[in-house]
Amino acid sequence: MKSLQQAPGPRLGLGIGEAIAFRRSPLTYLQGLAASYGDVVHFRLGWRHAFLLNHPDLVQEFLVVHASKQVRGPVMQRGRAVMGDGLLTSEEPLHATQRRLIQPAFHRERIAHHAQVMGEYASKACSGRRDGETIDLRKEMMRLTLDILGKTLFNQRIEEDAGEIADAVTELMSLVDLVFVPFAQHLMRLPLPGMRRLKRVSERFDRLIYGLIEDRMCSPTDGNDLLSMLIQHQLIEGNREQAIRQVRDECLTILLAGHETIANALTCTLFLLAQHPEQANKIRAELDWVAGVRDLQAADYEHLAFTRCVFLESMRLYPPVWILGRALKQSCSVGPYTAPRNSILFASQYLLHRDARFFAEPDSFHPDRFLGKGKERQPAYFPFGIGPRRCIGEGFALMEGVLALGTILRRWDVELLPETRLVLDPKITLRPKYPVLVRVKAAQRFDGTKNTEQRTKERCVPASVPSCA
Repeated sequence: MKSLQQAPGPRLGLGIGEAIAFRRSPLTYLQGLAASYGDVVHFRLGWRHAFLLNHPDLVQEFLVVHASKQVRGPVMQRGRAVMGDGLLTSEEPLHATQRRLIQPAFHRERIAHHAQVMGEYASKACSGRRDGETIDLRKEMMRLTLDILGKTLFNQRIEEDAGEIADAVTELMSLVDLVFVPFAQHLMRLPLPGMRRLKRVSERFDRLIYGLIEDRMCSPTDGNDLLSMLIQHQLIEGNREQAIRQVRDECLTILLAGHETIANALTCTLFLLAQHPEQANKIRAELDWVAGVRDLQAADYEHLAFTRCVFLESMRLYPPVWILGRALKQSCSVGPYTAPRNSILFASQYLLHRDARFFAEPDSFHPDRFLGKGKERQPAYFPFGIGPRRCIGEGFALMEGVLALGTILRRWDVELLPETRLVLDPKITLRPKYPVLVRVKAAQRFDGTKNTEQRTKERCVPASVPSCA
């Protein structure tokens, strides 16, 4: 193998300038590296060697073949200051144990059981708005996905806490650079302004999550929801204080990862559809053919081929998880090169999803590219990751995204305001930097009539509806 010095990349220095550029504008910086140096780029981030892998074959090698040689990247390692040892931050063997425990909550049958809640809550969110009202789309989607997650996975209504949780998430993202500085968990004890704010955010999460746990322990349910499963398993394992702390870590991880990512995906999808109303009308036509006037059900998911394609295409352009990072426990191959121990390896969904080698017209919105069986399995497309750390909630997210999107488009026609822009803020997730202001109006059916409760039950097959994938 060739030595790492032969790997293409910018001239090596102290890595300080690279680290600053990476933090200041990560998308622009990484796009520049890929355009200048190709599929494997070697650079420095401070004292550490870093590699950007910009080809699906290298990503497969990185995330699957060499998975046992890696630990979470520095970002997630330091994220334990707030998130603890949940699925996103834990290492083996704890990660595998917790994944096996949580997996039943995301089985296909269980997800199908939640479909009614997904549609019901989406419909309720639409009903709460007046025709012609201006809203912050992302704020609405954050509230919706949080309500759905609370009911489906925790079996508790947390609407009262939705505003506080959303504020805490926003505050956490504004402090993300503080979370991920070295020794953040120790620095939080110092009376620094930023660290005091970070400590308050952590305490807000603790108060909310421990409150959910206490309520469940005082009023147990049938034990089929995720929160009950976690409590029952951890208390059997031994030390009560440690057990409850582990439940807290898992619940907080799922709360943060399971609602903000889907909210971002729905926000970007509706933003794109507002720019492409002809695609929104194709979805409405498909909904009319598949479900008529009844509420959407789990069985409809497989038949909503075009709606699903729109959601997949939105996550191609705006993947909620936009980059994956790992640190090497031992040296390993990176294509034809060797990366030394402690190197940081990056693979960016955002970059590969917009690579013209793998997607025609990569910066354009073309949902049809995913029509056809297996098209979403294109190796360069991995919005949920790959390998042993592939997102455990992938099926849940897709079901929720498609059913919520369909329900919303039945009720709303989303119109962008002249000043509305989608400015990306690549933190832990790829999120809108500013409010996404839109005007919502009563949706039109594909044939131009108002979408009211008294709409006709006649069903037709418009030529624009694609066959199921």
